[in-house]
Amino acid sequence: MARAALGWGIRDLAARANISATTVTRFENGLSEPNKLTLLAMQRALEDGGVEFTNGDQPGVRLKGAKK
Repeated sequence: MARAALGWGIRDLAARANISATTVTRFENGLSEPNKLTLLAMQRALEDGGVEFTNGDQPGVRLKGAKK
C-alpha cells in the first residue's frame, strides 16, 4: 500500500489530500468509491510524498528512486 510505504497514517494522507480521514478509511476498506477529484487528490498527495505509480505486467507502487 502506497500510504504504508511512506509511513503515513490515514490522517496524514487525508490532511495532505485535503479530504476527511473517513473518506480514506471507507475507500481503503472498499466501502465506497471516491469521485475522480478525490482520487486525484489522493494520488497527487502520495506522489508528492515520493510514491511512483507503476503500470505494465505488475501494476503497483514503489518509492521514487527505488530500484526497478
